[in-house]
Amino acid sequence: MSSINQYIDLLNANREAIDSHSAGALNAARQSALEALAGQRMPVKGDEDYEVTDLEEVFAADYGVNINRIEMAANPAEAFHCDVPNLSTCLYFLINDSFKAAKNSANALPDGVIVKSLRDAATDNADIVDRYYGKAARLSDRPTALNTLLAQDGVFVYVPKGVAVEKPLQIVNILTSGAPLMACRRLLIVVEENAQLRMLACDHTQAHDVDFLNSQVVEIFAGKNSVVDFYDIEDSSDRTHRVSTLYLHQEAGSNLMVDGITLKNGMTRNDFIVDLAGDNTELHLLGMAMASGQRHVDNHTMVRHTAKGGHTDELFKYVLDDKAVGSFSGLIKVEPEADKTEAYQSNRNVLASTEARMFSKPQLLIDCDDVKCNHGSSIGQIDQNALFYMRSRGIPEHEARLMLMQAFMNDVIDGVRLESLKDRLRHLVGSHILGNSASCHDCAGSCQNKK
Repeated sequence: MSSINQYIDLLNANREAIDSHSAGALNAARQSALEALAGQRMPVKGDEDYEVTDLEEVFAADYGVNINRIEMAANPAEAFHCDVPNLSTCLYFLINDSFKAAKNSANALPDGVIVKSLRDAATDNADIVDRYYGKAARLSDRPTALNTLLAQDGVFVYVPKGVAVEKPLQIVNILTSGAPLMACRRLLIVVEENAQLRMLACDHTQAHDVDFLNSQVVEIFAGKNSVVDFYDIEDSSDRTHRVSTLYLHQEAGSNLMVDGITLKNGMTRNDFIVDLAGDNTELHLLGMAMASGQRHVDNHTMVRHTAKGGHTDELFKYVLDDKAVGSFSGLIKVEPEADKTEAYQSNRNVLASTEARMFSKPQLLIDCDDVKCNHGSSIGQIDQNALFYMRSRGIPEHEARLMLMQAFMNDVIDGVRLESLKDRLRHLVGSHILGNSASCHDCAGSCQNKK
C-alpha cells in the first residue's frame, strides 16, 4: 500500500476539522490535490531525479498531524532569542506549522507590507492570496500535492509596488513535540514591481529525541525589476526528515538570490523549481551542505529560461564525512525563444572519509543557438599535498583541515549578500568541520534556546 493512502484517509475522516482550522485558498486547493494523489505513491530510489532518496519510506512512518491546531502548553517562541550579530531583523516564528509573530515585529515594516499567518491572510487578504496561492506550485510533484492536501497555515509575505523593506525578515521554524510529528508548512511570498525584500528562514528542532517530518512548500513571486534575497538555513537534528520544495517565478528584470544551506539534519530533500519568465532576469542559486554520521542531503534543481537575456549562476558544494550521503541533480533548460541566455551550473564536492558517498548529475537542455552555457561537476578528497605543506609549517592537522575546508566553501559564502550572515556562516562552517554542532544555541540565526 502506498504511504499516500494514510494521508488521504486522514483527510477524508477529518475534512471538516481540517477545513475549520484553515481558510479560503488553502481549503479550496485540497480537492485538486486529492485528485492528483489518487493511485500514486511517493518517489523511491531509482525514480527519475530520485537516484538515492526514498520518499515512500520517509512518508510511510507513523507521524501525528496537528489537524485540530492544539496550542502548545508553552510557547517556544518565548524561549528563543534570534539575533544575527550586527543584523537587525523583523522576527517571526512558525511553531511546527503555526504562525506566531514576535513582539513589535510589525512596527518595523513599511506601510503596505504584510507579514502574517497564511491562514489569516486567506481571509483578510483573499484577493492577493487567491491570485497567487498554488499558482507556481505543481500538483504533479507528489510531495507538493501532499503538502497542499493537509496544509492549514504558514507565512504570508506581501511587499507592494515600489517598496523596499530595509530590515531583513527572519522566519524561525521550530519543530517541537513529545511524539513523532509531521508539520505541513506553506510560505507564500509576493514581491511586486520595483520592490525589494531580504528574508531568512531558519529551521531548528527543539526536541532532538523525537522523529519529525517537515513538509514544506515555498512559493516566491518576483515582480518586474524586483530584488529578492531568500536564505534557507537548516540546523535541525539527526531525527528530522525535511522534504522542501521552493518554487520561484521571475518577471522581467527581476534579480533573485536563493541560498539553501544544510548544516545539520537527518534526511533532507530540497527541490528548487525556477521559472525565469521575463526578459533580462537574473538568478543566483547557491547551495551548501555539511554532513557527517549517516546524514543524507539531496538537492535537486530545475531552472527554466523562457525569455530573452536571462542569466543564471548556480553553484552547489558539499563536504561529506563518515558515512554521509549527498546527492545533487540539476537541470537548466533553455527554451527556443530564450535568446542571449547565459547559464552556468557547477557542483563541487569533497569527501572527507572513504565511506562517504556523493552522487552528482548536472544537466543542460538547450533548444536555442544564441546562448552561453556550461555545467560541470567534481568529486574529490582533501588535497593531501596542501595538508602536508601546512603541517610541515607547524599547523596542527585539525586546523589545517579546517582552513582547507573553509577555503573550499568560500565562494558559496562570498555569494551571500548579507555581510553579517556571511561572517556567521564562516564561523559555522568551522564549527561543523571540527564536529561541534551549532544547533540552536549557535546557529546561523544565532538562536539561543534558553529553556
